[in-house]
Amino acid sequence: MVNPLGVAVIGAGMAGRAHAAAWRAAPSESTPPIRLVSVCDMVPEVAEAAAAHFGYERYDTDWRTIVDAEDIDIVSVVVANSLHRELVEALLAAGKNVLCEKPLTDTIPDAEAMVAAAEAAPTLARLGFTFRRAPGIAAIAELVADGTLGPVHHIDAHYWTDYACSPLAPMSWRYTGDMGTGALADLGSHLTDTVEFIAGPILAVSGGRFHTAITERPLPLGHVIGHDHVEVSDEYEPVTNDDYAGFGVEFPTGSGTIQVSRISAGHPNTLAVEVFCENGSARFDMRSPGSIDLGTTSGDPLRDGLTTVQLGPAHPYIADGLPMAAPGIGIGQNDGFVFQARSFLQEVGGRPAADSLPRCATFAEGLHALAVRDAVIASAAHAGAREEVTA
Repeated sequence: MVNPLGVAVIGAGMAGRAHAAAWRAAPSESTPPIRLVSVCDMVPEVAEAAAAHFGYERYDTDWRTIVDAEDIDIVSVVVANSLHRELVEALLAAGKNVLCEKPLTDTIPDAEAMVAAAEAAPTLARLGFTFRRAPGIAAIAELVADGTLGPVHHIDAHYWTDYACSPLAPMSWRYTGDMGTGALADLGSHLTDTVEFIAGPILAVSGGRFHTAITERPLPLGHVIGHDHVEVSDEYEPVTNDDYAGFGVEFPTGSGTIQVSRISAGHPNTLAVEVFCENGSARFDMRSPGSIDLGTTSGDPLRDGLTTVQLGPAHPYIADGLPMAAPGIGIGQNDGFVFQARSFLQEVGGRPAADSLPRCATFAEGLHALAVRDAVIASAAHAGAREEVTA
């Protein structure tokens, strides 16, 4: 009997809990067996609660314990971006397989060092761009790649959230750093990867612009988990990064526009992409994640226009991913974390890649995403000038 692989999650905030839950649901007949060993967080009660809730054997409060643990083989790293490099390099050096939450890190030099560490490691290092695992987005990418829709002429993409709408949302690491480390890094990293997943690599950007609507935030009186609102003090600190970012992109077959915001009232989590191609169009909206819209121009008035297609087992990830794999059952972002964990686990187990089900993103792709971010920052600093992406 094969010994199960031990799994740990470092970071028990909002995304950390999603990873912890995903590992519990990830095993299938195509994956090696696993043990849910530890959830680690610097706040003991947070770590203990997450470990108990998701069925892990123990909790830890120091990430170095995970590095040294002989019973842990796979680790999700879900902490502040600036901490990624130190943790990931230590885990890889200790022989762990690492699934790191996006973005890869904060700076190009740190990202380059992480890419080098990943390439030198005998174990796997992958990056969590979860929206690649949305069946609707993957289905559109396949329709582009197989010629059904054909090359993308232009694309419109936005990611609206409202977690920072309130001026009383407490100060945290999310609101510090230079312009480009706010909404652009948090939301834009997901969205630029989604655009590239469908249309190909972003070669250049232009029209970069930032806006900070809420310029100061109150200090929290307790520990802030994810986007939670906690009791705050009457002491304020300045917000130094972006609430909103917008820019144009160029990719091999066309161009498009991208906008991201953390202050979009009424939009808790709206990632939407619409692509216009040689043979038609397609649209995905996270508010209706169980369907996509397809548009044709056949000349038949009974067929032309947008048609809603319910996602089902004929579309990516669903047949091997959901207990009830039928059209109309419903799907959401939490499922994407499960599909991502399963894909990583399949790769750890040595399962050959299926052409239609790409592996999780590499650290090199994470470095490229940071180069896109830095090009947007440079564009904004030069009155919207065109900037080429250099990595």
